[in-house]
Amino acid sequence: MRILIIEDEKDIVRFLELELRHEGYETECAYDGRKGLDLALEREYGVILLDVMLPGLSGVEVLRRLRQSRPTPVILLTARDAVTDKVTGLDTGANDYVTKPFHIEELLARIRVIARLEAQPSEKREIRVCDLTLDPLAHTAARDGKELQLTKKEYDVLAYFMRNHDIVLTREQLLNAVWGYEYLGDSNIVDVYVRYVRAKINKGFVRKHIETVRGTGYVLRGKP
Repeated sequence: MRILIIEDEKDIVRFLELELRHEGYETECAYDGRKGLDLALEREYGVILLDVMLPGLSGVEVLRRLRQSRPTPVILLTARDAVTDKVTGLDTGANDYVTKPFHIEELLARIRVIARLEAQPSEKREIRVCDLTLDPLAHTAARDGKELQLTKKEYDVLAYFMRNHDIVLTREQLLNAVWGYEYLGDSNIVDVYVRYVRAKINKGFVRKHIETVRGTGYVLRGKP
């Protein structure tokens, strides 16, 4: 598998290249965001290791532009206290992140997880519920074969429903699973996003997915 390293700290790049090649991976590197984006769009990679703080284009901007045309798995490299960068990166479409300074064993384990998923045939890695399909690696969803244009948060909401189909989910469960236990905003955000997801997955179809269970929450039925 070939890995692209987009990182401006040359010591880190040399360290990563040595360790990754020792594990049998091919590597290429770029020291700024623009060059990294060009390589990511021109060539095929199994994984991209993407630093958030880059000259030229930020890592998040590189990721945003990459996701317009390619689903290449991306692991963000972030500063330990850069919570906003992590959240923004994941919302933009990153598959995972590690914080600096990191243990190489942890990074290698995360790469192996992605490699195993990538090696699986798409029909095995996909989650299917009725006419809905979800590809966790590519972060895409479709209904009856037609791709759904979902934001990262909408995708996360739909993914949680599909992984827990036929189970009535409370607003608190959805809030904790999608927004996290530390979320301090209004819990009505759940209702807002369920409405968004419903509108997108139901448009043009007779059968309406995601039912409201009065006084409790919502459920996605796995059978007609």
